[in-house]
Amino acid sequence: MLRIESVEPGSYAAELGLDAGDRLVSINHTQIHDLIDYHRSVEVEYLLLDVLHQDGEIWELEITKETHADLGLQLEHPNLKQCDNNCIFCFIHQLPKGLRRSLYIKDEDYRFSYLYGSYITLSNLLETDYQRIIDQQLSPLYVSVHATDDRLRERLLGCRVPPILPLIRRLTENGIELHCQIVLCPGINDGKALQRSIAELGEFYPQIRSLAVVPVGLTRYRAHLPQLRKLNTGEAVETLRLIHSCQESFLRDRGSRFVFAADEIYLQAGSELPELSDYEDLFQIENGVGLIARFRQQAQEVLLEADPLELTHVCLVTGHSFGAELRDFTERLTVRTGVKLTVLPIENSFFGTDVTVTGLLTGADLLSQLQGQDLGQGVLIPEVILKEGEELLLDDLTLTDLAEKLQVPVLAVDSSPWGVLEGLEELADGVVDIIHC
Repeated sequence: MLRIESVEPGSYAAELGLDAGDRLVSINHTQIHDLIDYHRSVEVEYLLLDVLHQDGEIWELEITKETHADLGLQLEHPNLKQCDNNCIFCFIHQLPKGLRRSLYIKDEDYRFSYLYGSYITLSNLLETDYQRIIDQQLSPLYVSVHATDDRLRERLLGCRVPPILPLIRRLTENGIELHCQIVLCPGINDGKALQRSIAELGEFYPQIRSLAVVPVGLTRYRAHLPQLRKLNTGEAVETLRLIHSCQESFLRDRGSRFVFAADEIYLQAGSELPELSDYEDLFQIENGVGLIARFRQQAQEVLLEADPLELTHVCLVTGHSFGAELRDFTERLTVRTGVKLTVLPIENSFFGTDVTVTGLLTGADLLSQLQGQDLGQGVLIPEVILKEGEELLLDDLTLTDLAEKLQVPVLAVDSSPWGVLEGLEELADGVVDIIHC
């Protein structure tokens, strides 16, 4: 059974009288052991719940709801299976001391891969895990491959691991769909090694539905770690040439491009990004694949909808890699809204200047680079830099901390053109102040 951590006000669960501390025993006579059991069991209209109330009484509750409607429960998470690999590019190994404890957790849990799309290496699955995945058809799963050559993969993962292709074959032959990724480390798994990996993984299409190639991320905290470097411009260009060649073959022979490069590789190469349609179903957008193309499409939609606003000047925060793209959009949005929009790309002093993505910005860097500037009537920051569901940045500063120190309203918005427009409208309506953001 699972402990209920909280109940959303006004939800189905609240109407049933459930409360934090109660324990969910079963749904429609299926025992609930973890979040997978819960999510699979609630996807029906009629539910019969057995709940162990805090006073020790067993409640039997019935409810009829829309099939995919959520009950409004926050349930305890299972104990995560930890990663025992020692990947030479592991980002967690590159974190400084003193951050919140949850940032140092090395997740390698197939349940979270199924529920949330987190990547696993398949290196710690037990036979019972495989049986559950297959029996319950826990699909899709997200798999970090990095290389199909077993010796090279062991070098990348920093330990002995089972050969990857037989594991993939077992899952795919039993109906499990996979999305895979390769973290590209120049001079190690690029070039011919990358070509081999793409070809061998492509043999499993369509059960391997997509493959993303993403560049290695390096911080300045790499003391006593293996020597790595980021892609240079020439290597990024060659990587794209290989990927585009493979895409042409896959599209001709199988009807899908199959392999996709992360947006950051196009930026490193100085190459034009593909059209949105070239990313097909945006299988790996959470992996930074197709984000800019989708942003551009949404920008066109927003520019058609935007009206003049009662604001004069607002600032927008972003990472360096997205600065030019955001500035191009805001220049056009200024014409539509009449609001002067200043884009402020923040240099990542905390992790190092090689880290240019927005999602790894810290509150300290925001404060040090924004204080003393003309911030107008407010600052919009993308939600991607916050802890999910909370107002905490990586270094545990809050939006309220930022607003009080900067002495302007600070509003977190969705990382999209629509998020920018909605943030501007909130500022224009006066619903955001310095203390309440």
